[in-house]
Amino acid sequence: MDATEFSHFLATVHPYDTFGPEEAARVARLFRPVEIAAGDPVYELGMPLDGLFLIDSGQVTVTDATGAHLSSLSRGNTLGERGLLLDGIAVTSAKAETAARLWILPSAEFHRLRKAWPTFERFFVRGRRRARPARRTDLAQMTVAEIMTESPSTCPPEAKAVDAARQMRDGRFSSICVTDASRRPIGIVTLRDLSGRVLAEGLSNDTPVASVMTPDPLTLPPDAIGSDVLNLMMERDIGHIPVTSDGELRGIVTQTDLTRRQAMNSSYLVGEIARAASADAIARLTARIPELLAQLVGSGSRHDMVTRLVTDVADAVTRRLIVLAQEALGTPPVPFLWLACGSQGRREQTGTSDQDNCLIIGDAATADDMTYFTAFAKSVTDGLDAAGYVHCPGDMMASNPRWCQPLSVWRDYFRRWIETPSPEAQMLASVMFDLRVIEGPGESMFGTLQGETLDAASGNSIFAAHMVANSLKHRPPLGLIRGFTTLRSGVHRNTIDMKANGVVPVTDLARLYALMSALRPVNTRERIEAAAGTGAVSTSGARDLLDAYDVIAEARLKHQARQVVEGGGPDNFLPPSELSDFERSHLRDAFVVVRTMQSAVGQGRGTLI
Repeated sequence: MDATEFSHFLATVHPYDTFGPEEAARVARLFRPVEIAAGDPVYELGMPLDGLFLIDSGQVTVTDATGAHLSSLSRGNTLGERGLLLDGIAVTSAKAETAARLWILPSAEFHRLRKAWPTFERFFVRGRRRARPARRTDLAQMTVAEIMTESPSTCPPEAKAVDAARQMRDGRFSSICVTDASRRPIGIVTLRDLSGRVLAEGLSNDTPVASVMTPDPLTLPPDAIGSDVLNLMMERDIGHIPVTSDGELRGIVTQTDLTRRQAMNSSYLVGEIARAASADAIARLTARIPELLAQLVGSGSRHDMVTRLVTDVADAVTRRLIVLAQEALGTPPVPFLWLACGSQGRREQTGTSDQDNCLIIGDAATADDMTYFTAFAKSVTDGLDAAGYVHCPGDMMASNPRWCQPLSVWRDYFRRWIETPSPEAQMLASVMFDLRVIEGPGESMFGTLQGETLDAASGNSIFAAHMVANSLKHRPPLGLIRGFTTLRSGVHRNTIDMKANGVVPVTDLARLYALMSALRPVNTRERIEAAAGTGAVSTSGARDLLDAYDVIAEARLKHQARQVVEGGGPDNFLPPSELSDFERSHLRDAFVVVRTMQSAVGQGRGTLI
């Protein structure tokens, strides 16, 4: 292989395929070839590494210090990175099983590329970053060090009870550790001790804490696990456990610490939101949604369960804001419906979602009534924005007068979209066919409107053809030579948009199937399941599409959860470098299924109806 051929080969290998043309050419020139005979070592454990190895041809086996087989590598695989990431000394052994040709990237260049190219860095250190345990929430997996409150409040044994009480009050602590001069816990005093042993017994405020403390408290080391704490508390009926290392006080774990860790679930958030007194209070609660998402993904929950639970929180926020708006503006003058569309309507919200909603108002509404609903809609949408569900960039919100209308106007909207499917009508239909009632006393209004609309849509061949065309606008990001096409410019350059090019193509297909068969479900998975075996999609086609959807949606959520765990905000832009070779292969196969289903729809647009 000459230099030109190697340059073309390198352009197909990740993460080098993310480099610009000039950088790719420069890096290609720095590689030097080496031939390894069958049975000879590439490198051995403990030897200095010349650089990063890239396999051109042949088979290489990697073993650990005990000789145990770790992996078998072939063309396009790299080896030696673990040692380079440490001190440049090989931590494994590698041997050519067959005659092999490899290319070596010098160590200095390997480290330069790590600093210069985030995609390069993420690819080679991804395993380390994923190992960070900082935000685990399962007690059986957390250590006491992750749960405990560090630097707990302390006092000497001769301290007065009144001083201990004031210290606890000012610091908002429920206990105080009594320590000796070496910071060894010799006792603990709780609020219950002060009330039961001092106040109830009529003792003086000057009573030394040594007289009322629980002496020789039970302790745990920092490396104990969370379930040890819970078991000990339940068995001994205690609520505070000091944490010590070599006898010295390091922290304390309380029932409040455990509750805080375990309370991060959707039910807890929904309950707190339902009692929130203001939009600001709601915003403080919704700030924990990314943490909820990371916990759910980390616990192995299915993607459709994760998005359903995250959407439940959005629904609770919407309903609470509606109550607060009514308290401020008074009782609505006529029946109304608040509906969500988009991802909230489909119950598919993730860690990053804007708001899409509308109001359907009873036809008896007067001009004065509409003034009420204008203020009502603004109050709710502004509250959603403050809670992190930002205003829709396309203004598809109830605060837009166009989407705050009586039922008769909505009937006319849908009729015109179906009878005259202009490009705008296609776009609006794609959003407004995902409506779901969130709140309001007039649910029957929507049931009738939905039935009428589905009947009209499924029976209109022109509208059907336009919706088929609309469903093909978003294409899976498939590139040549089993690669992905990534964004070419902007802040998200070299990433896959897992929303626009990942889940949206599946969502569009599912909506199309539902419209063609007059199916009422709005959720993407439910639509595909309901459409299986109909004239819109075959049973086997639906099964393949569901499997592909699961792979794509799971990859999107895992990416968002990883960002949260690493301290960032979730987004939809997945760098392929985050994926293992196994994950990349399955994701690409899923995209192939989606493209195949799109092709089937496009070719059969005349027979769908």
